[in-house]
Amino acid sequence: MINRLTIIGVGLIGGSLARALKNAHAVGEVVGCGRNIEHLQNALTLGVIDRYETDLGAALHDTDVVVLAVPVGVTLSVMQSIKPHLDPKTIITDVGSSKGAVVQAAQQVFGDALENFVPGHPIAGTEKSGVEASFAELFHKRRVLLTPLANTSTAALQTIRQMWETTGAFVEETSVAHHDDVLAATSHLPHMLAFALVDALATMDDKVEIFRYAAGGFRDFTRIASSDPQMWHDICVTNDKAIVAMLDVFMADLERLRNAIKTGDSDYLLQVFTRAKKARDQFSMDS
Repeated sequence: MINRLTIIGVGLIGGSLARALKNAHAVGEVVGCGRNIEHLQNALTLGVIDRYETDLGAALHDTDVVVLAVPVGVTLSVMQSIKPHLDPKTIITDVGSSKGAVVQAAQQVFGDALENFVPGHPIAGTEKSGVEASFAELFHKRRVLLTPLANTSTAALQTIRQMWETTGAFVEETSVAHHDDVLAATSHLPHMLAFALVDALATMDDKVEIFRYAAGGFRDFTRIASSDPQMWHDICVTNDKAIVAMLDVFMADLERLRNAIKTGDSDYLLQVFTRAKKARDQFSMDS
């Protein structure tokens, strides 16, 4: 059991983690920390946290694990703020979608003293945000990727692994670089496409009619365009190289598809659609 867990940024991910651990009786006390008292009070009212603090010293006192559930763009400033209040035994982890930037921030703040830092990323979420959208089953049968560093302690890594496994997640380990490359392809690129499509259609003169007659396929594909803009802004800024590389690959393939449609290359079109259907059907069975 984690006796005291402090979550900095009690939103969808942090709130869902707290709910899952509470349901499993795997945590003694959950402390919420942040600047917005209204949000923290809401988390308390919902029973997601046991108490909240706006003072970092009070929030981090005698804490076993600190979860940084904040946008990647503010990770550096948050780490700088918590450093003076950390107990040497406190384990730090995060939930950021771009690990390179998070690790770089940790190295800048803590230097080589990273034994108790376990970078992590739950590959789960919805297009909704805020603690109101949190639910205990969010991570059930979802993957959580941990990217331990060379000097991450075995004990710290095991604690965070067990924490996520308690939520029902499948926990895997990978390198920081591999994580960012894979997530650029499987998560970041799809979000870029959804945002770009909705934005492009929204600027058309007949946008009202376009959205009025949009069917289920449009809703399914563009659902993720309702995700938190600030969070995705930060992901783009902090994982820019990997995302640009994937965009280049996709744009080249899209150009080939465009040319096939323009020239009436039916064989190529059928090949692409058949391969895509086979891959998507296989993914559905595997997941």
